[in-house]
Amino acid sequence: MSTTRATAMLLRATTPAMRSSLATRAAAPPSAVLRCIPNAAASWQPTAASAWSRGFSTTPPEGEEKKVAADAAAEAEAEPEADAAAGGEADEAAELRAQITALEEKVKDLNDQTLRALADAENARTIAKRDVGNAKQFAVTSFAKSLLDVADNLTLAVASVPTEELEKPENITAKTLMEGVVMTETVLTKTFGQHGLKKYGEVGEKFDPNLHDALFQMVNDELEVGDIGAVLKCGYSLNDRVIRPAQVGAIKAA
Repeated sequence: MSTTRATAMLLRATTPAMRSSLATRAAAPPSAVLRCIPNAAASWQPTAASAWSRGFSTTPPEGEEKKVAADAAAEAEAEPEADAAAGGEADEAAELRAQITALEEKVKDLNDQTLRALADAENARTIAKRDVGNAKQFAVTSFAKSLLDVADNLTLAVASVPTEELEKPENITAKTLMEGVVMTETVLTKTFGQHGLKKYGEVGEKFDPNLHDALFQMVNDELEVGDIGAVLKCGYSLNDRVIRPAQVGAIKAA
């Protein structure tokens, strides 16, 4: 061991007074320092308040015992508070999850109600649009029905006069009158067509219960079963809606 290192170790092991004395002789030769250390060590006696006893005593001072006891009591009191705080946080988290679930259910219900409201509004718009269209197309239904009797009478008038009678010289006036009736019927039929009113029902057509009323059945070898054999009154449809079915006689099997 070197002299310098031995001096440092002795300085750490001595009291402040001894260190001061050794420090004053630090400049002296090493042999002189070593000669004075035994004398200083012999004169040094440990006391209860010395740093040595404070550093190596197994019994802590009275104030230190109180501090340790206070710290232990504080830790014991803090543990229930920490447990309570942890329990409170868990309860709060559970409550928040319950609120989130309730809000999600509410959002789902509101979304369903919104979709239903939109569907109802779309249905209302569709119905209103259809009603407006029907009002435009069928506003003249009542007026058209009232004119059907006029058309029927004109048709009956034209069919009631034989063609050969109109060709006789003495019936020239009747012929002119009949031409006027035929022209009137033609113009009326054309006007009906311009407003969507169409005439149907001819002999030889297939019987359709949606379009025809079968008043009787008849046998006719020239026609097939289910055909129309006779037309008593023509039918009319307004914009493809039947406003008066044709009154006919249907062909049956012999």
